[in-house]
Amino acid sequence: MNTSIGHWTGVPVLVTGATGFTGSRLVRDLVSAGAMVRALARPSSDQGALDDLAIEWMTGDLANAAFIEQAVQGIHYIFHLATLYRTPTATENDHRLVHVESTRLLAEAAQRQPDFKRFVLVSTVGVHGHVEHPPADEQAPFNPGDEYQRTKLEAEQWLTSFAGRTGLDYSIIRPCAIYGPGDRRLLKLFKMAQRPFTPVLGRRPCLYHLIHVEDLSRIIMLAAQHPRAAGEAFIAGYPDPIPLDAMLRIIAKALRRKSRIIRLPVAPFWTLAVLCEKVCPRLGVKPPLYRRRIKFFLNDRAFDTSKIRDQLGYTCLYSNEQGLTDTAQWYTENGYL
Repeated sequence: MNTSIGHWTGVPVLVTGATGFTGSRLVRDLVSAGAMVRALARPSSDQGALDDLAIEWMTGDLANAAFIEQAVQGIHYIFHLATLYRTPTATENDHRLVHVESTRLLAEAAQRQPDFKRFVLVSTVGVHGHVEHPPADEQAPFNPGDEYQRTKLEAEQWLTSFAGRTGLDYSIIRPCAIYGPGDRRLLKLFKMAQRPFTPVLGRRPCLYHLIHVEDLSRIIMLAAQHPRAAGEAFIAGYPDPIPLDAMLRIIAKALRRKSRIIRLPVAPFWTLAVLCEKVCPRLGVKPPLYRRRIKFFLNDRAFDTSKIRDQLGYTCLYSNEQGLTDTAQWYTENGYL
């Protein structure tokens, strides 16, 4: 079992997206391991959650070459987590600047640093899109479904090509659904589980693949220094996916609730979602139902995560049940449930 996160005492590292859910966890783990952390953030980012840590902050535009050149000075490792995830007002060009252009500037600046070791790009399993025949591994076809996934894939492909030309050392991490204490993206599922009756659309198992943020942070740090991670991409997730109904039952048990799952037909809700998306914008109101939400029940998100174990020897700290229970407790203690 390998849960080691490497040797970081006195090592200068750069983290982008440091104020995000995963970024803030990674920064804490790096500081705890003794690394000298330089964190990049937008001027509008809230840095308050990391005020207790001795880190160097730099605020600026990730698409600004002069700012990036200064930020990378003396750095040995780059952890590139900056992202635009589910930002409704973001355009395709916004996504490309944050995901692709920033990757280019950081990698080119890193290549000019004489003591630079490795560039770790945190991407997403979304680059594989809908998986027709799960489970998908790192070699599965790319099929991004939106601007977020498309530009994440562009960043991966650019970095791979650049490294092939220049010899830059890099590793790519594609996380599954990230969750854990502090996360609120999956809160709606926990709210579903506390109801007496939980509606689930369709008859598919709706497989969901999770990764606890503590495990993800450790995987990212391990990939930065492990010799067998060089030039490789890894899907970061638990050994097995979990069906949606099993996930809801674990959460309900953790909340000491009894929730009965009710299966409903998909077609009427799909039709209603299409209608909402057409009519509501004309009325100046936010659609209460989207096709994207319906698709959640239609897709199986299952991946073969054996490479992270076989090649890097990593064993997750959390199981599905442990992680979901841990997160349910945090939601409860913090008043979200």
